[in-house]
Amino acid sequence: MDLTPDPKAPTRRDFLSLAGGGAAAAFASGLLGTGSALAESAFPDHALRLVVPFPAGGPTDIVARPLAFLLADPLKQQIVVDNRGGAGGAIGAELVAKSPPDGYTLLLGTVGTQAINASLYKKLPYDPAHDFTALGLVASGPVALVANTAAPFSNVAQFIAAAKAQPGMITFGSAGNGTPGHLTGVLFSKAAGIQLRHVPYRGSAPAVTDLLGNQITVMFDPLQSVLTQVQAGKLRPLAVSGTARSPVLPNVPTMAEAGLQGFSAEAWWGVYGPANLPAAVTQTLRTEIERVVRSDAFRDKLASLGVLPTPMTGEAFAEFNRSELAKWGKAVRDSGASLD
Repeated sequence: MDLTPDPKAPTRRDFLSLAGGGAAAAFASGLLGTGSALAESAFPDHALRLVVPFPAGGPTDIVARPLAFLLADPLKQQIVVDNRGGAGGAIGAELVAKSPPDGYTLLLGTVGTQAINASLYKKLPYDPAHDFTALGLVASGPVALVANTAAPFSNVAQFIAAAKAQPGMITFGSAGNGTPGHLTGVLFSKAAGIQLRHVPYRGSAPAVTDLLGNQITVMFDPLQSVLTQVQAGKLRPLAVSGTARSPVLPNVPTMAEAGLQGFSAEAWWGVYGPANLPAAVTQTLRTEIERVVRSDAFRDKLASLGVLPTPMTGEAFAEFNRSELAKWGKAVRDSGASLD
């Protein structure tokens, strides 16, 4: 028998090499097993959708367009604005709440969808407190108290005096039951100790038409909805509801300045994802949203609308959501408004 080693036979070194290769393969397999983590770190790798829960051309859509345009650059992906109006914003909000928590479907929520609807609707198909990941506040704007230019009062003090002299007789219009304008009117009446009669409309436009025609006495509505008429001299602004005067109407006092100390009630917009977004995705979105909101470009695009960039993320934004939910919930209950 020939005991000469076969040069083609595998050696101990070959077996060790194979074993090492197996370990390398196992290591590579382990890396592949962390695919979800790698996917998160690569986020985003395709286009995102920003759901606007109201029709195109409205106040929320006007905020969404520049936000989506400016956010696309740092995320290096297109952001498609998807208008899903109906049911006071509930249809669009529900769509996002029930979307996969991957960061690719986002909501531009409002004071209505995130703070008012929970108390206004008897059967809301989503829970604002638990069905979303709050990513960042992006903008806010005051509600304006405006009157017909022929009204017998030119400031808040005179208006309150007139209302006290005629309890329940002075009318105020709004874009509808449970809207920020309606509920700001409720908060204003309570703070001023007066009784006003609410006249709800199906949107801002018909309310403005009737105010111009002197069919109602005053109107409470987000400033951007009445700004054109105010600047044209067709409506008289009495006050705005923010904590500071509006840059576009610097001569119009806040309601606090006009005598209602501490009064503040603003419309606002924030970005939300579905609940349980991955931490890395959440952080990426929060960082880039805040960067855009703080940019001069975003401020400039909102400047003419009476809306201000309002950067807020993290726990501060979470606490803001909780406090707004409580404040507007009480306003809804005080108003008696309820929708099916």
